[in-house]
Amino acid sequence: MSSNSQITATATSTSEAPPWLGLYVLLLAGFVTIFDLFVVNVAIPSIQASLEAGLAQIGYIIAGYELAFGVLLISGGRLGDLFGRRRLFIIGMAGFTVASGLCGLAPTAGFLIAARVLQGLAAALLFPQVYASIRVNFSGEDSRRAFGLLGMTLGLAAIAGQVLGGWLVHANLFELGWRTIFLVNVPIGLFAMGAARFIPESRASQSPALDWRGVGLISSALTLLLVPLIEGPGHGWPAWTMWCLAAAMVFFAVFYRHEERLRSAGHQPLVDMRLLAQRRFALGAVLVLLIYSTSSSFFLCFALLMQTGLGLDPFIAGSIFAPCSVGFVVASLAAPRFVARWGTPAIAMGALVYASALGLLIAQVNLADADLTPVRLIPVLIVVGVGQGFIMTPLLNLVLGIVEETQAGMASGVISTVQQIGAALGVAVVGVLFGTALAAGGDSLSHAGPYASAFVAGMLYNLVAAALSFILLMLLSRISSLTR
Repeated sequence: MSSNSQITATATSTSEAPPWLGLYVLLLAGFVTIFDLFVVNVAIPSIQASLEAGLAQIGYIIAGYELAFGVLLISGGRLGDLFGRRRLFIIGMAGFTVASGLCGLAPTAGFLIAARVLQGLAAALLFPQVYASIRVNFSGEDSRRAFGLLGMTLGLAAIAGQVLGGWLVHANLFELGWRTIFLVNVPIGLFAMGAARFIPESRASQSPALDWRGVGLISSALTLLLVPLIEGPGHGWPAWTMWCLAAAMVFFAVFYRHEERLRSAGHQPLVDMRLLAQRRFALGAVLVLLIYSTSSSFFLCFALLMQTGLGLDPFIAGSIFAPCSVGFVVASLAAPRFVARWGTPAIAMGALVYASALGLLIAQVNLADADLTPVRLIPVLIVVGVGQGFIMTPLLNLVLGIVEETQAGMASGVISTVQQIGAALGVAVVGVLFGTALAAGGDSLSHAGPYASAFVAGMLYNLVAAALSFILLMLLSRISSLTR
């Protein structure tokens, strides 16, 4: 039997009996990679004191993972297509486990920065396999359920980064302090590698050589884009950030021409630009960018308000997110049924709930100002979680369901990269708004008032992005109905 026929047979068998055990392993991997995007924020004061790290080093400890994660995601998806998604899953998880151990044992800030970059590179190999494996092994209602669980898992990972991360730092297990937020990944990674046998192997039906020139071009373009977006706000947007952004546009243009030239010559490009030319997929990618930009920036602003503004302990501050997670879980479980019945308009209603909840949260913080009592925010935080669950959970299934199965790895790499770009973009925009409002607050006997005002200013971006997402989802619904 040929390799292609073997793949076809595997796909047929998994469609009859979806690999749910394999799904849980994939969800675990998705959880730890997103968890590590957020958990480091709650540990920054401890890391700074322990390693005597300067502000610039702290910035790169945070940015190193996200940069490495973002720039190689498309390549990670294509490598899974070519060499096998389960194989790349195991390789990526092995690298992630080793890098996590190095982070936890880091003797200096420079060593930690290097380990974080390595961790991000491994995550870039690992994460696209999660999307693509679900896409090719599940179909119909099973696909909606699987992606619903994935969306819920990724959202909970972001919340757990604050709650569980805050507890780990506060508990100081084995006198390890902040190091436990990284070392906890080691046993999880070892378990996931052992359980990977439950994930069916799959690869693209065609296996041409990887476009290494395309890898270099897109990696350079994304690096030039993400570095100034992450670093620019903290340095007042110096001239080099503008030059980097301009250079990024040039590299993107060169990458586009290179990929089109490869396709015209009959070769397999890293990214088939016809994928991005699909109106529904392109619109879905913009939606992913908008929604994930609000998620990252929301956690950042809320953590600053709770810890620096109100002076709460990391664990207590992180625990404020727990009610939000309850709303998120309930909505994530219910969302697939609503989408199956009403389609894209159901996701649009989730976006409307999300935007309305953010508006109420902004109004409540603005009215309370320096007299803000955190527990009074819990009801509206639950509604924020509900809105996120109804839009984030089914959105991935909606966007990736648009493409053909043969483009699953490529599409998952593109969408995963868009998530990281969105995260950097949201943090950059909100960072500017937050910092400007905080500086305008001047000297104050209490941090609460200025930080409440800064939170309101920063969250205005999230409100606009959520409202725009509602409009775009209604447009996507209309386009989908016209193309049926």
